Amino acid sequence: MPIPEQFIDELVARSEISEVVSSYVNLTRKGGNLWGLCPFHNEKTPSFSVSTDKQIYHCFGCGKGGGVISFIMEMENLPFPDAVRLLAQRAGMEVPETGRDGEGRKKRARSLEANKLAARFYHDYLKGPGGGRVREYIVQRRITPRTATRFGLGAAPDGWDTLVRHMVQQGFDKLELIDAGLAVAGKNGRIYDKFRSRLILPVIDTRGDVAGFTSRLLPGEEGAKYLNTPETAVFKKGRLVYALNFAKQTKRPNLVLVEGNIDVITLHQAGFDNVVATMGTSLTEDHARLLARYTRELVLCYDNDPAGKQSTDRVLNILRNADLSVRVLQLPNAYDGEGKPLKQDPDDFIKKFGPAAFEKCLSGSAEQNDYRLDVLLQKHDLSSDEGRVAYLREAVEAVAALQSPIEREIYGAKAAARAGIAPEAMSQEVKRFRKNRAWQARKKQARRDLTPAVQLQPKARQLRYENMRSGRAEEGVLRLLLLEPALFSEVERLAPEQFSSPVLGRIYALLLCRRREGRSTQLAALAGELSGEEMDHLTGILDQPAALSHGRQALQDYIEIIETEALKRMGGDAMDPLLAAREKFREKKSYGG
Repeated sequence: MPIPEQFIDELVARSEISEVVSSYVNLTRKGGNLWGLCPFHNEKTPSFSVSTDKQIYHCFGCGKGGGVISFIMEMENLPFPDAVRLLAQRAGMEVPETGRDGEGRKKRARSLEANKLAARFYHDYLKGPGGGRVREYIVQRRITPRTATRFGLGAAPDGWDTLVRHMVQQGFDKLELIDAGLAVAGKNGRIYDKFRSRLILPVIDTRGDVAGFTSRLLPGEEGAKYLNTPETAVFKKGRLVYALNFAKQTKRPNLVLVEGNIDVITLHQAGFDNVVATMGTSLTEDHARLLARYTRELVLCYDNDPAGKQSTDRVLNILRNADLSVRVLQLPNAYDGEGKPLKQDPDDFIKKFGPAAFEKCLSGSAEQNDYRLDVLLQKHDLSSDEGRVAYLREAVEAVAALQSPIEREIYGAKAAARAGIAPEAMSQEVKRFRKNRAWQARKKQARRDLTPAVQLQPKARQLRYENMRSGRAEEGVLRLLLLEPALFSEVERLAPEQFSSPVLGRIYALLLCRRREGRSTQLAALAGELSGEEMDHLTGILDQPAALSHGRQALQDYIEIIETEALKRMGGDAMDPLLAAREKFREKKSYGG
């Protein structure tokens, strides 16, 4: 077994959820629960609830939920075993290293050790005779030896298995090198270096460990321009931010997010130690949460070509719900000798114009709402009435989306001034747009209210029920078993295959299996075996009212509904006529929830 279940039960018992959550979120008691602003999405009115009775957290806004372990997993971006260790450290407990968990931790530690030794090998190779071409490329990119050493830059040999042979001499076997992402398996049973004839950039996480590598192809070579370590136990692109290990120590008031790793290195060399980049992938919500732990303001500085502007718009949409103030730094346009626009990235800009010019651009970076209006301004020709109307139509929609009345007034007035109309006219249009949008939302909600089945469906499309009546009864079974484990003896005749919802059936089977094996069936203990969406959904089920004083009778009613609906799916003709008549009567009364 992994971490012993008895240990997890004791850890959960010692980790009162309200105390753990309150170290991250300011909570206030209201009724039977504690309430605060959700740490997982941006909101003005608290919709994040903590139940000390059920030992769960649940946000009624974004739907996030779970127990104390899953809260730590979400907040700290940690896998289940590491979240348990962090909680154990907080509670003054020592985690037993036994079974697969001990092996998994050793495997993870082994990968980190392999990465550290590989980084040293690549860096040493860069300094030696074989690293000449990469050194020339580094000089060409105007990266100084001091900066190269600071970032641990290295060179991958041109040979097929130079690193592999070196690592084997250091005591690593082939499987360990593949698991670490340093080698790939060939068809003949041999393994080969993952990186060959490349500039190597170690990726160091916020704890100071080498999580993996990114690399750049040398000029004249064929292949992918940039190549990263594949997803491993320690290298997760969606959760790593390049150079955050340095930038988290900056004295500057913000972090600057750029697209390329070389951009980061060049800007750090120029004195901007607050610059970071994602790992060749679009910004994710995990990235946003990680960045929000180290800064309150994020400045986007992407390339000034159309692709860079599209990336900026996409990232702004992702950051809309992040607990961050966002600004946008637009690099000035550059032109060739014929007056044609040239792509310009931060690396190009700092080399052409110097640190002072970049500092000026950084100081003049636009607040995200100003940026959106600027984009609209560039899109439309305001010298014509048609262009002004088109600009104002989109500006009204953008301003109406702002939650703060003060922001709506400020940016509405700016848009009006640019289009040459009175601020009052703009304000009236924004109010009319918001009023119409609210009416549409009420109309949509009214339609939903008339169809209870739609109201009761899970929000996530992949979790929705094909049979609502059975699905609600299946929810009831899970809720009662989680709240009153003594009721497990009452479900012996109910099989997981009778559940209409695959997700609920799988959770039910998991609970039965853990119960039979003497393992914990607490919600908090399931965080290691359920996905984030499944945990959110199960928490929402658990957070619904339940009358435990009539738990046994309610459980039997739920089971009867599930069995009846299962018989219907198998073939309604085989159903007992009296049972069928009774079920028709019940269906007219309710959904059985």
